[in-house]
Amino acid sequence: MAKAPRRRRKPRSPRRLSAGTKAALFLLIVVAIAAGYAWHEGRSWRPDEAVWPDQGALIGAADGAIDFGTLAGLGAQFVYLEASDGAGRKDVGFAQNFARARRSGLAVGAAHRFDPCAVADGQSANFVTMVPRDESLLPPAILLESTADDCPSRVSDAAVQSELTTLVNQIEAHSGKPAILAPVEAFENAYAPSRRFDRQLWLTRSWFEPDYAIRPWLMWTANKWYKTEAAHEPLRWVVVRP
Repeated sequence: MAKAPRRRRKPRSPRRLSAGTKAALFLLIVVAIAAGYAWHEGRSWRPDEAVWPDQGALIGAADGAIDFGTLAGLGAQFVYLEASDGAGRKDVGFAQNFARARRSGLAVGAAHRFDPCAVADGQSANFVTMVPRDESLLPPAILLESTADDCPSRVSDAAVQSELTTLVNQIEAHSGKPAILAPVEAFENAYAPSRRFDRQLWLTRSWFEPDYAIRPWLMWTANKWYKTEAAHEPLRWVVVRP
């Protein structure tokens, strides 16, 4: 017995978007375009030199080759150079950046990145092997960017605070100057260095003045993605409170 031919299904008509859905999609497109424009424009922003005359940058090997003469020509008066990281990592660009920044007439400071997973003695030894004793250097900076949450074994808050205290004392003994503490917001929330240490503060928040410490800050990383002619990569642009 012959089979009855199958009926072809009529193709479904495409669903039409409602007016509300169209409006929502249009709004999303406008927001995306505005965000992209703001990001593009934001990379070239820095605080007004008339209000913030003392400006500079934080530089590390990851920033690539830097033309320090061009940086000075853009209005930088100083640079902080990453020197050491934790107990064993060193910034391979430090010595070269140090010499070039000096030749360009910039004031120079050295920065150590604190590792909450490591004891202070190894970290200070790492810093000392990289940074010379030099009275003309700016006060040393300690970058506080990581918490103990990522340590391979548990490290208590008390242990982090104790090792940081020791590290501050050891770096200050080497440099002969009080250290500047540079906590990001997550570190400040976890360990409150602005309350525990009577040291100048260096805070970070792009485009807006930071307010997460309990005391006024001295230095501010105002734009972490500042695009300049001095480098192929964006730089961390820093200002000093007038």
